[in-house]
Amino acid sequence: MAVASAAPLAAMNGAMKMVTMSQETKSLIVDLCRHFYNQGWVSGTGGIRVHNDSIPKTQQQKFHKSFKCSDCAPLFKGKIGPVHNSDGALSSIRNVKMSAKAGGLASNGNIEPLRRCIVLDIEGTTTPISFVTDVLFPYACDNVGRHLDATYDSAETQEDIKLLRAQVQEDLENGVAGAVPIPFNDAGKEEVIAALITNVEAMIKADRKITALKELQGHMWQTGFQNNELEGVVFDDVPQALERWAALGIKVYIYSSGSRLAQRLLFGYTNYGDLRKYLCGFFDTAVGNKKETKSYHEITASLGVDHPSEILFMTDVYQEAIAAKAAGLEVIISVRPGNGPLPDNHGFRTIKSFSEI
Repeated sequence: MAVASAAPLAAMNGAMKMVTMSQETKSLIVDLCRHFYNQGWVSGTGGIRVHNDSIPKTQQQKFHKSFKCSDCAPLFKGKIGPVHNSDGALSSIRNVKMSAKAGGLASNGNIEPLRRCIVLDIEGTTTPISFVTDVLFPYACDNVGRHLDATYDSAETQEDIKLLRAQVQEDLENGVAGAVPIPFNDAGKEEVIAALITNVEAMIKADRKITALKELQGHMWQTGFQNNELEGVVFDDVPQALERWAALGIKVYIYSSGSRLAQRLLFGYTNYGDLRKYLCGFFDTAVGNKKETKSYHEITASLGVDHPSEILFMTDVYQEAIAAKAAGLEVIISVRPGNGPLPDNHGFRTIKSFSEI
């Protein structure tokens, strides 16, 4: 009798255990969603809730409205949905290895990992090319003499002159057009400045992406921005996108041929105010030429990601896109008014606005 009576008890305990496990599972799912939300990975729970048996179903239907799709929905759709098709087991196994910190649902049913970092070019991507060519460059050409004369004895300008002198010497050895010798300081301030002006104007005209020029330009632009002679310009969709990415926990960086000082100035004095609060860092030509793959390897190492594909690089220049892709980065080409044409069948995704990201 003792054995016979134990079976119903065991069955009852098993049922109670199943009910408890079911309730705990529901609670864990909701708790997991809450953690996702608190981390900023999703904007809602994607329709996840715990059924409350104490509320009659008629009342629940009355007070609980239909669920709306949120940023979290693709995550759960991608994880749970595949088990309902013929390849469910295989696709689910694949997805288990993917990070729960996920992004959108790809066309093949898998989940695209959320980007940890976005690296942005400036000219033709965040800012019209015309602002650089029609505003910044002319300002530098028009003010190089005034700037050098006013700051000639400062340590900063003497360092700029040292860099320019070394660059010009290299240009002379390589037969670069427009390069003229820069005399040493004992030749006199006027002669040194005159030679510097000639070289700087030639470099700007040739749109050379060299550190010596960019450092001097940055210092000249600093005066212009601080004196309200210059104001940075960004496309209308840029501020909102930067704010949105920051809210999602995505770190945004700038990589431009302009000096880091010039980059900070442009984003610090924009037509939308100071946008630097949304930016985590700046890269310039000190990390390497933007058309060389090794530059993007350096950036990847600096950002500390597990894999370069966690970085999205956006640029308007095809050669830069090729170099970044070769380094393993995800690449999107920006198509903005005034940008140059792209080769046919270039193979890259293109966007016209950051709102598409």
